Amino acid sequence: MKKTNYSYIGISFIILVFGIYFIPKIIDRITNNDTVRNDGGTKINNTNSKKALSDLAFIEINGEPKKVPAFSFTNQDGKTITNQDYVGKVYVIEFFFTTCPTICPKMNANLIQIQNSFTEYKNFGVASFTINPDYDTVEVLKAYANNYGVTNPNWNLMTGDQETIYKLANEGFNLYTAKDASVAGGFEHSGNFALIDKNGFIRSRVVNGNPIIFYNGMISQAEKVDDEGMPEEITILKEDIAKLLKE
Repeated sequence: MKKTNYSYIGISFIILVFGIYFIPKIIDRITNNDTVRNDGGTKINNTNSKKALSDLAFIEINGEPKKVPAFSFTNQDGKTITNQDYVGKVYVIEFFFTTCPTICPKMNANLIQIQNSFTEYKNFGVASFTINPDYDTVEVLKAYANNYGVTNPNWNLMTGDQETIYKLANEGFNLYTAKDASVAGGFEHSGNFALIDKNGFIRSRVVNGNPIIFYNGMISQAEKVDDEGMPEEITILKEDIAKLLKE
């Protein structure tokens, strides 16, 4: 008769006990989206794992994702609009003024085209801030919106204190804005758009390993390139808006 292999029996007993005690706990943690650990021992929050984010980057400042600063202005309908009105919405931000003779008409024509591409989405919007609030009153903004064909209820053309608007542009978004009597229209500003996700974070696509941060708003899809050979970015902006709407 062969001798009983007690080592084998002992190992089998340990495995059985492990299975009875630990496996239900592991299953319970996974079911309840509890935290798990990676190979380095760092905790990973599994709460949102069922809803994957897109490949768009979060713009980071000092290692922290950059969020839209708090703001409160008056829109073309005389209503107070704040950043909280955009929570849960994907939106595009621009700085403009209604008497701009150069880039603003191009930017807003492109935004109208974007608006018309997402008419079925109730959670898409645009935030336009005038950099000439002394002239751009509620009435002026209303006429401007009607003239361009603004129909999206989440597209707010906003006016307010000029210093506050300039701080929002220059410090909040790093979109340059300034008075300059030497340029056409008397104001100088960026022709770029910022893209914001449903949670208020600034997002952008990554090209060659780096986020582009902003999207050129001055060149139309029909033009394809400007006089200097710079390609249009309205196409990729539309693609990225669609990605964020699915998040």
